[in-house]
Amino acid sequence: MSDKAEAAVSRGWRLWLVLILLLLVMGGIMGRMLSLYVDEQEFLQTQGDARSLRTIQVPAHRGIIKDRNGEPLAVSAPVATIWADPKMADLQHSGLAQLAVLLKTNRKMLTAKLAENRSRRFLYLQRQVTPELAEQVRALRIPGIHVDREYKRYYPAAEVTTHLVGFTNLDGKGQEGIELAYEDWLQAESGRQLVMKDRLGRTIKHIREVQPAQHGNDIQLSIDLRLQYLAYRELKAAVKAHNADGGSMVMLDAATGEVLAMVNQPSYNPNDPRQRISSALRNRALTDTFEPGSTVKPMTVAAALMSGQYTPHTMVDTSPGYMRVKRKTIRDHRNYGEIDVSTIITKSSNVGVTKLSLSLPNGSVRNLHHNLGFGRPTGIGFPGESSGYLPFLNERQVLERATMSYGYGLSVTPLQLAQSYLALANDGVLSPVSLIRQSEAGKPVRVMPAQVARDVREMMETVISRKGTGRRAAVAGYRVAGKTGTVHKVGQAGYLDDQYMSFFAGMAPASNPRIVAVAVVDNPKGQEYYGGEVAAPLFSRAVGGALRLMNIPPDNWPKNDKQIANR
Repeated sequence: MSDKAEAAVSRGWRLWLVLILLLLVMGGIMGRMLSLYVDEQEFLQTQGDARSLRTIQVPAHRGIIKDRNGEPLAVSAPVATIWADPKMADLQHSGLAQLAVLLKTNRKMLTAKLAENRSRRFLYLQRQVTPELAEQVRALRIPGIHVDREYKRYYPAAEVTTHLVGFTNLDGKGQEGIELAYEDWLQAESGRQLVMKDRLGRTIKHIREVQPAQHGNDIQLSIDLRLQYLAYRELKAAVKAHNADGGSMVMLDAATGEVLAMVNQPSYNPNDPRQRISSALRNRALTDTFEPGSTVKPMTVAAALMSGQYTPHTMVDTSPGYMRVKRKTIRDHRNYGEIDVSTIITKSSNVGVTKLSLSLPNGSVRNLHHNLGFGRPTGIGFPGESSGYLPFLNERQVLERATMSYGYGLSVTPLQLAQSYLALANDGVLSPVSLIRQSEAGKPVRVMPAQVARDVREMMETVISRKGTGRRAAVAGYRVAGKTGTVHKVGQAGYLDDQYMSFFAGMAPASNPRIVAVAVVDNPKGQEYYGGEVAAPLFSRAVGGALRLMNIPPDNWPKNDKQIANR
């Protein structure tokens, strides 16, 4: 065989060998593919899904807090969270410089933060950013940088309702007020959804819902936002005008016991976390207690009338304007001489109510105070509410019984004091107070005869007359019944001679009370500090405006020019 023939045979054999090898390789590949498809399909599908399918959270919004008319007091606004997967982040990506600008930092600090946490799979970069900023970040398409939707709590009325509504923390959990008290009711539960993502972590397909999002339940308060704004404005103005340390005001619906307004000073804007300083956080109307002073004299008079020993016209000798009880001298502003029980209220006679109290069986005044809600929480369900202090007194504690008759030796909150006046406004029936709007009034309790309540209410109207201590609480066109109060503040060493608490508690219209209100001004520093000078005008402006806003018809409108001239 020639060399050429041998070469041809050799080439042909090598081609066949290559062909056979190729066929064997192809057969092996096809066999493997068949094996994978038949025997390992489920495993491979699972592995593939694990690399592309993700279960993501679907955020749910917290329940809305509304006023009695449906006006929002707390809502959840959509925002976004920017976070990183440092392990997948591209530290050389050109978009990091722009991302740093959007996050108000610099690229060096941003890349250093990502590098330091390289082993982690989750790192917050910025929370609760605007949707517009989130879209700008998303448009950069930086591997390992993600944007998720969430909600941020927003309070439209800001400082006006903050002591009632409270606020949430960064994670949406209630920290103060209604937000804390009704956390379980308001809180939302995020849902879960199965999605397909690409290698950059972008969602490319929604597969199915794993668990639906559960939005929080809404809650409707008894507050009327119109009255809340009005009361807040007037309280703030009064505190500023008298250079006071603070103040509170409570307005109740006389018929149902619902809280129509509750405001405090100082206040803060809950939308700005920097303003949440401890001195401004507490709801003073519910947490701060004080000796109520002369505002409880109507209760002492009521106890006297209930005993059957006295009528509004019974005469009491208060001469010579003071009396000695054990080691203490109890004084009036001047010697009122012999006056009737009604005038004791009109002139706010300490001697008069002391004589009434000491003539009654031991416990008479204290028991009425307890029935009116003193010394125990109102049951309003607000976190941190104080129960006040109401002591038990025995027969030998004559001085303590005397001072309790005109409001010393016990302590109440502004809400407790307002609640006690509900009984006088409702002909002796005490309604439970509520911050939640009620479809029907709570179960009332009778604490005094109807005639006694009406008699005391008529006596309290004389306080607003020219002869009374609270004439500056008058409201044009309406009959007002109320009582002033002024007490010395208590310090570490006892009563402070130059610091006072000024109050006015009352109701209007007196002929058929619709609003019960209490105004408290803490430590006014001007020349005026009596309740009739400081708190009474505050009551007049706030309650007068509320009566008009509620379209309550006047019950004392002048009928002729002579009446107008005499006012």
